[in-house]
Amino acid sequence: MNHCGTQTLESKRLILRRFLREDARAMYNNWANDGEVCKFLTWQPHENIQVSQSVIDEWIKNYERNDFYQWAIVLKENGDQPIGGISVVSMNEKVKMAHFGYCLGRRWWNKGIMTEALQAVMNFLFDVVGFDRIESRHDPNNPASGKVMQHCGMKYEGTLRSSDWSNQGICDACYYALLKGERKN
Repeated sequence: MNHCGTQTLESKRLILRRFLREDARAMYNNWANDGEVCKFLTWQPHENIQVSQSVIDEWIKNYERNDFYQWAIVLKENGDQPIGGISVVSMNEKVKMAHFGYCLGRRWWNKGIMTEALQAVMNFLFDVVGFDRIESRHDPNNPASGKVMQHCGMKYEGTLRSSDWSNQGICDACYYALLKGERKN
């Protein structure tokens, strides 16, 4: 593994970069306080901007680690304001596997933004860091999340029944993954 920490990534419409202290208001306003955005996530909507600031402060501390990957998603046309986030939430170095999660403000849903962000992150994790497997899961009641994974070439591997928890309670978990050798160039 060639851990190099959260590096700035660029795609056609996006800049993926480290979160900054001054991103707290955009994080809070654009997605973190929205119950609809957080509906199928494992963390509660932020009650105030101080919660967003605390989360970002923790991430900033973790940026010192070369195995920490947490990006702010910024639309180039929006200046430098984050509209969501994407991260590696767990990894298993023995099998070179990264498990990711993502979140995007509701105003930017259904525009291909998360697919573009995920593709950039997957390319980085495969080509630069050296992961061989990238996976994630979603609540089957949130099929849009699975569509993002499918659009990035990930394959459905199965559903684990009553194996996860979201803000809706105990739920099933639909797993998707892509192996480095399965990628289409």
